[in-house]
Amino acid sequence: MGLIKEPEGVDFVIQSKPLSEKQQKELSEFIAKRKLEIKKKDKKSTYSQQTV
Repeated sequence: MGLIKEPEGVDFVIQSKPLSEKQQKELSEFIAKRKLEIKKKDKKSTYSQQTV
């Protein structure tokens, strides 16, 4: 994938339409769920050191 350069004097601005309240709620729930999944996965992959 290449880098796209803006021509002089031209700004590329991308605006998406605003999310509905339902979409915002679904997105927030999805992000919260993923954060929990990632946190659980990180806890499983950590190693504890044992002293002898």
